[in-house]
Amino acid sequence: MTVLITAKVKCWPNNMLIPYLRQLLKPKYQTLNRIEIDGTAIKNNLEYLQLIQPQANLIPVLKSNAYGHGLKEMCRILNKTDVKMVAVDSFPEAQIAARYFKRRILLLGEMPAAAYRHLPWSRTEVCVYNGATLRAVADLGVKAKIHLFVNTGMNREGIKDLPAFWTEHKQYWSQVEIKGLCSHLADAEGDGSKNKEQQKSFFSDLDFLNGQGCQPEWVHLGNSAGVFVLNDKRLTAFRPGIAVYGYNPFAENSPYYVQAQKLQPALRLISTVVSVQKLEAGESVSYNAAYRSTEPTQIAVIPFGYYEGLDRRLSNLACFQLMAGNNKIKVSLAGNVCMNLCCLNIGREAAAVIGSEVILVSPVKSDYNSLENLAKLQNSIPYELLVKFQANIRRKII
Repeated sequence: MTVLITAKVKCWPNNMLIPYLRQLLKPKYQTLNRIEIDGTAIKNNLEYLQLIQPQANLIPVLKSNAYGHGLKEMCRILNKTDVKMVAVDSFPEAQIAARYFKRRILLLGEMPAAAYRHLPWSRTEVCVYNGATLRAVADLGVKAKIHLFVNTGMNREGIKDLPAFWTEHKQYWSQVEIKGLCSHLADAEGDGSKNKEQQKSFFSDLDFLNGQGCQPEWVHLGNSAGVFVLNDKRLTAFRPGIAVYGYNPFAENSPYYVQAQKLQPALRLISTVVSVQKLEAGESVSYNAAYRSTEPTQIAVIPFGYYEGLDRRLSNLACFQLMAGNNKIKVSLAGNVCMNLCCLNIGREAAAVIGSEVILVSPVKSDYNSLENLAKLQNSIPYELLVKFQANIRRKII
């Protein structure tokens, strides 16, 4: 007897079926290192920043792989918020953002003139810092949407004399659409006299544009700290970076530090034990015998080194959390951090096995392995640690 079994099969176009089957059938690799991104923490941070500046739009800055959090992952999280625009730094980042973020993209960085023609102009706006960029986008014939970036005193880039620039390039203004006016504060973590001078210069440029009949939709000067410090209602947008990811942009002696402590870090970095070695008293570990045991102990090895983003300055200094069931055991870096490995002194009694997990970066601010505390240990800043986490480490939204 022959039994005929039929089933409903979805019809796929040929150009979609093959990629779908490849994705379905490819082996699932269980990674040894992963970064977990708390999507709820990101959303809470944005809501908190919005409460401080209710009249303005927030433009989350996603440059440098979203400060190490993963550009794709952050786009997916922000699609579920009211954010109208995200900011990236480069053409490759703009391509990724255009694929994964559903709304507008602001390109902060400069590019070779020939590259501008390849941008997805239906959803992209660009910063113009000089005449060369203005000419490049004006000649495209797409009525490019631009933000004029003025140099208000940081003296790194930007248009220093806007009235003179306006007159010099008057033939181009009909070929572009001025959507924004922006600049960048030199005192990124404070409210010093330098910032006040820059604000005065910035609003003078805004008055000039208004006098030319130009009313930019996006007027943005403030970064993460600026959200807390600036209170001029003429600012219609802010570009928060580090604060979106939950890190305090202020030093502890700042009057704004306590207020910004309500931000919630969203990143947890986890590695996996791949080797456990017994060490006798007097034996050394890793390169140059930088660590020598004074008593019998155990060394757990994880596949995370300075290539992956663990700075060598943390050698023999940092402590992490070894997971033993529901318990977290404090373990210390032993010896020099290697290119793709590092060694942990886990003590004589720890029941670590191959496959045990180690939390390298905790999202809990008070933990010894919080990002802020690790940054202090290596005499650095959270920004540097975040952007050094390799892009090939798997990111996972939780």
